[in-house]
Amino acid sequence: MTISENAYSRVAVVGAGTIGASWAALFLAHGLHVTVSDPRPDLEEYVTAQLTALTPTLAALGLPTGALAARLVFEPDVEKAVADAEVVQESGPDDLNLKQELFARLETATRPGTLLLSSTSGIRATDFTARMADPGRVAVGHPFNPPHLVPLVEIVPGEQTEAGTLEDAAAFYRQVGKQPLILRREIPGFVANRLQSALFREAVHLVTTGVVSLKDLDTIVTSSIGLRWAAGGPFLTFNLGGGPGGFEHFLKHLGPGMEMLWQLLGKPSFDEATIATLSAQEREAYGDRTYDQLGAARDRDQLALMAALRNAD
Repeated sequence: MTISENAYSRVAVVGAGTIGASWAALFLAHGLHVTVSDPRPDLEEYVTAQLTALTPTLAALGLPTGALAARLVFEPDVEKAVADAEVVQESGPDDLNLKQELFARLETATRPGTLLLSSTSGIRATDFTARMADPGRVAVGHPFNPPHLVPLVEIVPGEQTEAGTLEDAAAFYRQVGKQPLILRREIPGFVANRLQSALFREAVHLVTTGVVSLKDLDTIVTSSIGLRWAAGGPFLTFNLGGGPGGFEHFLKHLGPGMEMLWQLLGKPSFDEATIATLSAQEREAYGDRTYDQLGAARDRDQLALMAALRNAD
């Protein structure tokens, strides 16, 4: 039996880095009671500062932001933090041994019906639940950074994840305004990060071989592919690229040329020379603004794009 929409009220966020703090802010803005657990000594100070920094974006999304911290509790002891939770959103480091140990602890510390979800960006649920007796209520709930802003959550089952767990996870994420998508099967890296990695690999190759500057490559993406894919995605884009003949026409006439390019794509590595080249160009392109300034500008642009797409519909 699955849980109905808007049924969740108590969430534990385990791991309070960039992703965990963003999740906590989103959950609080949707009226949930949130307990945050992390061994870091500055836990309360850090999360409180993040709430302050993220509040303008939450407000721009139309969410209530008054007294967010009124429903926020800090508990360094992870067993105590999750004892009464209906959902646990784990957002710790992507370290397999650490996650295996943690999820074994979460299994014994939570109530039987508690959803156990992981923000991991690439580790399979089958792997990080290996030390659990019954991993049926565990699934990956992978957000696209930052979780409080970007809608997508990839829900990825492990080999023993129950179907009801996936449905309940989707209901939970819809409750907090996300766009959940359940993958049909498990794969390392999931979908969004595999696509991102494929594009980034070629971006690194083009910059480090002197074809284009780092800043100009960003401009190329945001002025072409990024706009196209925001409006339709790669398959719809190429369907339209085939004209009245559609996708089949595109594949038959332009597919061979694309297939030839596949053979020419670069295979860079992050050796010292590559890191030095990219870092120097990054500083030249964006070093005149702080991390906070760059993040705020990104959020403003992302909000404007999301609003434009909503209005277009």
